Amino acid sequence: MRGRRGGHERGGDGPSRDEPAGDELAGALRRAGVSGVDDSALARSMYSSDASLYRVPPRVVVTPREADELPAVLEVCREFGAPLTMRGGGTSIAGNAVGPGVVVDVSRHLNRVLEIDPEAGTALVEPGIVQARLHQVAAEHGLRFGPDPSTRTRATLGGMIGNNACGSRALGYGRTSDNVLGLDVVTGTGERLRLGDVPGGGGGSALLERLRSLVAGDLALIRTEFGRFGRQVSGYSLEHLLPEKGFDVARALVGSEGTLALTLAARVRMVREPEHRLLAVLGFGSMAEAADAVPAILPHGPVACEGLDSRITGVVRERRGPGAVPPLPRGSGWLLVELAGPELGALREAARAVARDSGCADSAVVEDTALADALWRIREDGSGLVARTPEGEQAHAGWEDAAVPPERLGAYLREFEALLAEHGLYGVPYGHFGDGCIHVRIDFPFGRPDGRRVFRGFLGEAAALAARHDGTMSGEHGDGRARGELLPHMYSAEALALCARVKDVFDPDDVLNPGIIVRPAPVDDDLRPVRAVPYKRDLGFAYRDDRGDLSRAVHRCTGVGKCRADNTGAGGVMCPSYLATREEKDSTRGRARVLQEVVSGGLGPDGWRSAALHDVLDLCLACKGCASDCPTGVDMASYKAEALHRRYRRRIRPRSHYALGQLPRWTRLLARAPAVTGAANAALRSALLRPAVAWAAGVDRRRALPAFAPVTFRRWFADRRRERERGDGAGRADGRGRNGEVVLFVDTFTDAFSPEVGKATVRVLEHAGYRVTVTGRPVCCGITWISTGQLTGARAQARRTVRELLPHVRRGAKVVGMEPSCTGVLRSDAEELLRGADAAAAREVAAATRTLAELLDETGDWTPPDLSGVAGIAQPHCHHHAVMGWTKDAALLERAGARVRGLGGCCGLAGNFGVEKGHHEVSVAVAEHRLLPAVRETGEGDVVLADGFSCRTQLGDLAGREGEHLAQLLARHLPDG
Repeated sequence: MRGRRGGHERGGDGPSRDEPAGDELAGALRRAGVSGVDDSALARSMYSSDASLYRVPPRVVVTPREADELPAVLEVCREFGAPLTMRGGGTSIAGNAVGPGVVVDVSRHLNRVLEIDPEAGTALVEPGIVQARLHQVAAEHGLRFGPDPSTRTRATLGGMIGNNACGSRALGYGRTSDNVLGLDVVTGTGERLRLGDVPGGGGGSALLERLRSLVAGDLALIRTEFGRFGRQVSGYSLEHLLPEKGFDVARALVGSEGTLALTLAARVRMVREPEHRLLAVLGFGSMAEAADAVPAILPHGPVACEGLDSRITGVVRERRGPGAVPPLPRGSGWLLVELAGPELGALREAARAVARDSGCADSAVVEDTALADALWRIREDGSGLVARTPEGEQAHAGWEDAAVPPERLGAYLREFEALLAEHGLYGVPYGHFGDGCIHVRIDFPFGRPDGRRVFRGFLGEAAALAARHDGTMSGEHGDGRARGELLPHMYSAEALALCARVKDVFDPDDVLNPGIIVRPAPVDDDLRPVRAVPYKRDLGFAYRDDRGDLSRAVHRCTGVGKCRADNTGAGGVMCPSYLATREEKDSTRGRARVLQEVVSGGLGPDGWRSAALHDVLDLCLACKGCASDCPTGVDMASYKAEALHRRYRRRIRPRSHYALGQLPRWTRLLARAPAVTGAANAALRSALLRPAVAWAAGVDRRRALPAFAPVTFRRWFADRRRERERGDGAGRADGRGRNGEVVLFVDTFTDAFSPEVGKATVRVLEHAGYRVTVTGRPVCCGITWISTGQLTGARAQARRTVRELLPHVRRGAKVVGMEPSCTGVLRSDAEELLRGADAAAAREVAAATRTLAELLDETGDWTPPDLSGVAGIAQPHCHHHAVMGWTKDAALLERAGARVRGLGGCCGLAGNFGVEKGHHEVSVAVAEHRLLPAVRETGEGDVVLADGFSCRTQLGDLAGREGEHLAQLLARHLPDG
């Protein structure tokens, strides 16, 4: 070895005197046959943080393809004395998935289910398998893994084993340690151990004999200090090594946070899904009162008993609309009590008993699965939803999941809230009340000079408080960097010394995740900057929810990693490029981490023009799905636009920025010379000219270029108005507007390419009793300028548009958008782009802007046409989903009798993204995730609804299917339609 690394050394940004440089270490790993070795600035930036407060840039990131490469990685690290940190989904909130040497990401390739044994009810898995994926595979046999943390859609089994994850249903199924039957591991000494029920087990081990001898000398200490109650996760779980527990080394390794051994494979116990689940929702006056009720509920045998605070539901209502929170019983705090079993009648009776014995102020029994799922989603998004205080300050992990025996929970919670108040801090407690485990995010004032002192002082007092209630520093997420230093509050010096001796048996050279649990670093070492110097507002967006500060905005990302999950099954969008590539750089989190490095100076003075930033943003579709799907409200579409603005300001841009980014300008010029339209379309179709046109526009040659309409919508509308003024035109009374005036926002795509959508919208609105007008001059929201980062031009477009629409709005007109992305700009981005009086005007316009479905929903005297014979699918545009929401459209279709299923996910074209050179493969892969398979399943007469021009274009290009706008569907079924 080249020298032992002590656990107290800080990560920093450069190698210390006794550390190898990244390229030297990377070269050794490659020579050892390790795949996926990356020491680039991009990789170091992305993996410098997990979901915690800590930033420790690694020297090298490794994504091995085979589990047998892990011993080789360890051997190189031992040779160089380089710390080795294992990482799964990177969702750790304690800082135990970051390290200064080699970080091994097992989620990329080591993610297979090796074996399912339905009869035994077990599975053999690799460490990188995501729990939700394991459930998909095991569902064929009616099986699932019992513990289910809120991050199960992206948390790996290896990470769950490392932290002894529990989740909401640990009451029913136990912790991860209760469900691990065997482990195939490599210890820090390089010895391969096959423990318990894994292939190749058996045989003697000198290491295990040393461990057995060590334990035998401290049985009384282990019996009195370890394993005192279910959620005692802090430290090592040495109670499993007791003779009466069978000296179960596999279970003892669970929760050791990668400090003792590397997991190559694990045998886990699976459980069968119950026939019925039922949710009792109990309302209380406060969270402390809800906590008081827990001991009376536990004898009824709930599978889960979760606490939910009204401050969390308030955030959901504010961000996603009132309909996003299902009706709840009276109260300010609720318990979600899940009961499961074979007989629904017995569950109903048990739910009534739970409500009666709890002493709640109000209750409700939820049997509807969709309603229960909606409540669980709110609870599971808790850590992101409370990541901002009502005043807009960021709330942080740090003291995140302490636990006390459930009978002490109410008293502990009252004292904890008093402690917060004493320190002038804000936090919203929630979590696994049935297990006595509390989650909370706290607004530690890191922006103040005394912020670190406040952080450190509070953690010390909070640790002492938990210890006074016989609690634990961590109830499921591990100690990591956040709590290791606090362990003396709950363990004696003798107990901690025993943990150190166990560490030295398994990892005598302190290579595996040093500074975690044993010989811990101070809790305030390596804190990640959460704020940098504010950026000038005049360059880009106002970021009104972040006080105009881009740095605050990009630090919204806390790393919970929901962007790495497949959210599309529940109608979500985020993050389409990650779902296509499965690479961290293409996740919202990966992009946010690099942006955080840029604004903090980690990528140097020219970070905006760095290769790392270009690489992470290149495949961002700017779909805006994260703006609604990310629990913390990250809006990567806006961040990308601003990053492009800064990168290319006063510089030559890519060709596509001029051609596609300024498309409305070219279509307006063409509209002034209608005779040229035919020639332009001929050039687009010409086998000789088309390649040159595609090159000039920066468009992939495989993409069909849309044809210009012979007659634009605005020209058609003007001709129609003139005809009506001459008294020619049936149905003139419909246009008088018994319900008032609507000014159509005539976007470039509808005007120049899809005027039939505009015509159908006019017909539907007039049928609903509105007088339809358009602006006197052509207008543009600026979306194409925004998506290509030309924010000066976007601001000019938005300003002209708002000023043109404002007189209509002030005389009472509603603005109806037909193209979802443009409607989204009017509802959101325009105000963010503009300043002063123009921003105030944009707010007025936004308040008056509606989608077609929203306006029809408000029209009380209008009855939709009968769509009872209509069936098919709908592809909601991403911006529609993110900014306006598609619920009104779904409700309108249901009210009209249509059977149309809304899809999650992105179509993959996303404006200019999918047609640009270099993006075609990813665009197709995104479409193949949800849209194209759903289209193939539709019947010949089924409709495919797609309000977005890009979605309809993608359908035509890749599926040969014509998409239909909602307005067209409604108009087609109106009388005489």
